[in-house]
Amino acid sequence: MMFFSLDIETANVDYSSICQIGIAKFENGKVVDTWVELINPEDYFDPINISIHSISKDMVKNSKTFPEVYNLIKYKLENSIVVHHMPFDKIAINRACEKYNIPIFETNWLDTAKVSRRSWEEFAYKGYGLKNIAKHLDIQFKHHDALEDAIACGKILCKAIEKTNSSLEEWFNRVEKSIKYPSLRDSSALTLEGNPDGHLFGETIVFTGALQMVRSEAAKLAASVGCKVENGVNKNTSILVVGMQDVRVVGEKGKSSKHIKAENLIKKGDNILIISEDDFMKLIEKPKALNI
Repeated sequence: MMFFSLDIETANVDYSSICQIGIAKFENGKVVDTWVELINPEDYFDPINISIHSISKDMVKNSKTFPEVYNLIKYKLENSIVVHHMPFDKIAINRACEKYNIPIFETNWLDTAKVSRRSWEEFAYKGYGLKNIAKHLDIQFKHHDALEDAIACGKILCKAIEKTNSSLEEWFNRVEKSIKYPSLRDSSALTLEGNPDGHLFGETIVFTGALQMVRSEAAKLAASVGCKVENGVNKNTSILVVGMQDVRVVGEKGKSSKHIKAENLIKKGDNILIISEDDFMKLIEKPKALNI
């Protein structure tokens, strides 16, 4: 059993602003090789991102850019099994390729968040962030260091394989199947608003700012692929979609109260993806449809 695990850190909300890449190679459940590199994203560093991973512009000013490490990454990962936790890392690699107009290489992606949700019943619908799963499995690591996260991700997969007695190859089929969920007649399931068969079921999404599409239509679209849609940001929020902000409302800070609250929750350790409307539209598509 051989696979690679990958983790990405970014300089700002733009998925393509990669500032660190960590890759670990696993063979028969053991780490046999690692690679980590600081990347110059040729972009600005948002203070909120710096507070998460402690990587600053000064730290990467003499580092290689993504095109300069692309061939090495492609050599390692092309046509291989690559595991990641949540869609972020997969999308980031593809966005960086698009940014620099270089080919997106073929890779067999496997999301360990999906694996975890189907391996441990308590994480089927919530709490399946990397840090939370690793803590439950007693995996020690430094969160938001790309290599440490990549290794933790790989270890989660190994433990899931051991627990379920499903092979690595079998997991590619299992993650495409629906998670067993309570009947909607059960009182515990009455609050579920997302389509249980949607590929984003278990995510809680909030919108802020003016969207190009009608807000109600965006909400329906999100719910159709499994997201629970809420009006306000809270500890259950996993995705915040940020549209255009009215400066008359948000003032000089340029961020809505929802955006600021999400950033504060991230600082406290919550896992919330803050994305643009364009990334939202790509995220709701099934990965095979848009190769994200």
